[in-house]
Amino acid sequence: MNEDRILLVDDEPHVLKALTRCLLDDGYRIETAQSGDAALELAARRTFKVVISDERMPGMCGSEFLTLLSLRAPQTVRILLTGHASIEAAMSAVNEGQIYRFLVKPWDDLTLRLAVRSGIEKFDLEMENRRLLAIVRTQGRQLVDLEERHPGAVQVERGRDGSYRVPELNEDEIEEILRECAVETRGPGSAG
Repeated sequence: MNEDRILLVDDEPHVLKALTRCLLDDGYRIETAQSGDAALELAARRTFKVVISDERMPGMCGSEFLTLLSLRAPQTVRILLTGHASIEAAMSAVNEGQIYRFLVKPWDDLTLRLAVRSGIEKFDLEMENRRLLAIVRTQGRQLVDLEERHPGAVQVERGRDGSYRVPELNEDEIEEILRECAVETRGPGSAG
């Protein structure tokens, strides 16, 4: 089983069973909750890539739950499921809860499965983008630091023929830069 964890939220147990049956063969780790409050408790303990919630539930409605979820776990992809679709409800849910998809009961199994799959892909892409952005920011800070300690060391010019020309550095400067880069790669205090 993979680590694509999804949460299904509906106050009707037979709907939760039907949703689970529809998604079971796709290999997801499926958890269920019968209220918005119970779902928020689960979401506080685990990361879910996708959450599917019914709109009409006693206590907290689905769009209210998904709005609260968006504040606590903004990376989670949110899908709203309802049997009573209205344009106003759909627009409100999408705008306030930043809903990824709005599906109507009875749902088409293939449409639901595709919505979940694309939601998981969206989640994974956003997480990868965040990881890469952190790397780029770290490397940018390292370049600025390197340039401050060794002015001109990160300057590169292009010749007319398209070749790169690096500034002339003496052997001591090169050795010092290489030592500093090796420490930054391993991290301070690392052996090696």
